[in-house]
Amino acid sequence: MNAHEHFLQYPLGDRLPGPAVRIEVAPGVHWIRMPLPFALDHINLWLLRDDFEGEGWTLIDCGIASDETRALWTRLFESGLDGLPIRRLLCTHTHPDHVGSAHWLQQRFGAPLWMTMGEYGLGRVLSSSLPGADSDAAAEHFRRHGIAPGPQLEAIRVRGGDHFARLVPSMPTSFRRIREGERIAIGGRLWRVIIGLGHSPEHAALYCEADALMLSGDMVLPRISTNVSVWEIEPESNPVDWFLESLGRFEICREDTLVLPSHGRPFRGLHTRLAQLRAHHLERLEVVLAACGQSPHTAAQMVPVMFERRFDTHQLTFALGEALAHLHSLWYAGRVRRLIDDAGVIRFAA
Repeated sequence: MNAHEHFLQYPLGDRLPGPAVRIEVAPGVHWIRMPLPFALDHINLWLLRDDFEGEGWTLIDCGIASDETRALWTRLFESGLDGLPIRRLLCTHTHPDHVGSAHWLQQRFGAPLWMTMGEYGLGRVLSSSLPGADSDAAAEHFRRHGIAPGPQLEAIRVRGGDHFARLVPSMPTSFRRIREGERIAIGGRLWRVIIGLGHSPEHAALYCEADALMLSGDMVLPRISTNVSVWEIEPESNPVDWFLESLGRFEICREDTLVLPSHGRPFRGLHTRLAQLRAHHLERLEVVLAACGQSPHTAAQMVPVMFERRFDTHQLTFALGEALAHLHSLWYAGRVRRLIDDAGVIRFAA
């Protein structure tokens, strides 16, 4: 959690949308929440009143594919959308809580999906559990980074690459690409696409300068630091550096910007939060480097050093992925080296 959260401002106070209820946070911009079956138990979705190909709504992100999510959407269709259809889906990135219900919603409304190429393409790969993005690949990735064969590794195999496909059983078969710097007209406003890296391949946030509004997705969250992990499909990625570089793209935003994040409450204090996120990762890198200076560490051994708490299987995959991401940042900078034993297990030493 963000120990410096008191430096941010929350103009809506403690107000939260109830189930299948929307709150207007700016003219024509409505906030709804959908539940998630994880420790991070919700996602914020945004309905923007729009006239794209007829009067209706543009929906930003859509929740996982689950019976509970579909039931809540059905309630909203019946009483919460003013009798108007969803005309367009825009997904910030391809993680299940953001894109899981996209295919179902598209079939219901015939609404086109707008996404970046990198996010759409990876979503198609992961939802199909293709080789390299399946349970066996996930288990091998975690074995190489320090999870010994046994019950814990088997639990990761069971969860594995198929975890995505369970929450995103299908993706729309076509999409409309969005790109960095593109201006998209939604509800009488122009929104600039800001691409962020590290959390996902090509994450799209939306910024309206005229009204100082930003739909930040997962790139800028008020209470938690965005997860940046190394996954089996891209085993030598450098997401911490990519994420830190991407934060600079948000410096163009106005000081009074109201940030509408995918998790947590709407807040002001964007530039303060950007500085907090940078400081957080730089501090974590020093902790990781100090540990590697004492002895070689696998990513699994680095998890308790970085986080100092226990995790269930779902959380462990993210924690280990993030520990490995910080090790990779130091490795690419030449501050640690990789040691690979005969079993292919990787350790990092200063």
